[in-house]
Amino acid sequence: MNKRVFITGGASGLGQALALCYARDGWDVCIADLNDVRGELTCDLLKVHGGKALYFHADVTLEADLQRIADELQKQWNGIDLLINNAGVAQLGAIDEVALSDWEWILNINLLGVVRGCKVFTPLFKKQGHGQILNIASMAGLLDVPLMAAYNVSKAAVVALSTTLEQELMPHGIRVSVACPSFFQTNLEESVRTDDPGMKKLMGKLLARGELSADDVAERIVDGATSGQTYIFPHIKGERMWLAKRYLPQPWFKRIFQHSVKRMLPKPAALNQD
Repeated sequence: MNKRVFITGGASGLGQALALCYARDGWDVCIADLNDVRGELTCDLLKVHGGKALYFHADVTLEADLQRIADELQKQWNGIDLLINNAGVAQLGAIDEVALSDWEWILNINLLGVVRGCKVFTPLFKKQGHGQILNIASMAGLLDVPLMAAYNVSKAAVVALSTTLEQELMPHGIRVSVACPSFFQTNLEESVRTDDPGMKKLMGKLLARGELSADDVAERIVDGATSGQTYIFPHIKGERMWLAKRYLPQPWFKRIFQHSVKRMLPKPAALNQD
């Protein structure tokens, strides 16, 4: 029997790249997304590789949507082997300018969407006696780029959730990994919520400048998940910066990181300029 994977936000970007990567490796792949056109197209691409492929319309802010899919996969595939909580959005802006409604929006998707996925599928994994959860976080959850507080916090919480569940679910034969990619070439800017057009343009530029494509990142994440890594770092530079934060004296790290941030972010006055 082929191995089985379910991926939220699987119709585009990293989610689609992960889906195709697993399909090429012979897995049966189920994806969920809000965009039905992209979802059906991706499902057709997955079927080219010979395995089973399913698409479901689902909103990760609705536990019932995920429970419906879990029930259906139990019925059609007798369960799954891997859950990938990938669906996510972005929010940019200064702490005194971002509305609390935007904080609630991003936390409901990026954090609670992952919580819902873990909550819904854990009983299925416990019943099976095996399974793996792969949560997609970000280097933003480990490093602290200014003007991204809501996004950083949402991803940091996903990291904490993942490492907590690793310990909690280990006795049940369930492995948990968390992937922390840096900026890469994807369509995340489509979901950016910000009141500053310059910030959205900046996000697009940062993603476009990424050294890796979504396919590159997906391949490295799959390799990390297969080998059972807890933290998966597709970007070597990102991992090195995280290690520097952990082990260097704080004054040294702050100087290094502030230099990197200055090169990445323009001066505030330049954000609204073409």
